[in-house]
Amino acid sequence: MMLRTTLLATAASMIAFGAQAADLRLMTGPQGGVWVPLGGQLKELWEKAIPGTNVQPLPGAGIANVRGIDEGKADVGFGNSISTVDGLAGNAPFPKPQTNVCNVASLYPQYFQMLVPADSGIEKVTDLKGKSITTQPRGNTGELITQQLLKAHGMSYSDVKVSYVSYTDSVEQMKDGHAQAFTLGTAIPSGAVMDLASARDVKLLDLSGSLPEMKKMNPGYTLVTVPKNTYPKQDKDVQVIGYATHLVASCSLPEEMVYKMTKAVADNIPSLAATSKAISGLTPKGMAEDIGVPFHPGAAKFYQEQGIAVKAKNS
Repeated sequence: MMLRTTLLATAASMIAFGAQAADLRLMTGPQGGVWVPLGGQLKELWEKAIPGTNVQPLPGAGIANVRGIDEGKADVGFGNSISTVDGLAGNAPFPKPQTNVCNVASLYPQYFQMLVPADSGIEKVTDLKGKSITTQPRGNTGELITQQLLKAHGMSYSDVKVSYVSYTDSVEQMKDGHAQAFTLGTAIPSGAVMDLASARDVKLLDLSGSLPEMKKMNPGYTLVTVPKNTYPKQDKDVQVIGYATHLVASCSLPEEMVYKMTKAVADNIPSLAATSKAISGLTPKGMAEDIGVPFHPGAAKFYQEQGIAVKAKNS
């Protein structure tokens, strides 16, 4: 009986070790997106950094990845900071607070951009009252941020005329004058904005003054800079609302494992940047950016070794 108990305990231990070290389920993104090839690179880096680990990439998306990790269907994945923050708070579309999701590292910024005709006289968000805005279909990230940006300035959709369409249709509406502002959340340079700027002169609005109110709605928001000359006739840097693409992990993963995963990312930025140029120049300090999601203790350990203090889960 004692031998049988010992064997069962040993088997249970081996199974637990296997779940931790032998199988790591990584949720990436939809086919065609950059998260899939980045996931392939992370698989290679992590399997080398943690001998005996087998990383299994799985399809996913920002919101689905957070839910998958919280529900125990995955161990690590890519996320968008503002969606992850909503998940922790239990805001829609999450059915309840996601309690088992920890931050690992910010990877690169996304840019919420607002374009207006250069000769429109529109200089700030409140100048849009009574005018037409074109944005993405309801429920998309860019559309959600558009709502919140208006709210930050005491406005709502009832103060403007809104069109919820594709990037292509938004560009056409701006070209023919049916819209006076175009909002979108994406990387830079945006192909849609380049298309628009090739047809008519537009300018990017500085949104830096909106950040304090935006952060009250979601602490995942930050300020990011669109460098001058990113778009035609853009002669100065412009600050806009940003959020991060980041790595999230199950808070129950072993500390030493996540430490090694975080270190492997930091040590291999050039190879990751070969897949996504937006990662170029990423530093441990950038990885440790506070986006409103507490860090896994293993990630926090790595950043502390770099002299960077971060807020860890349960600390």
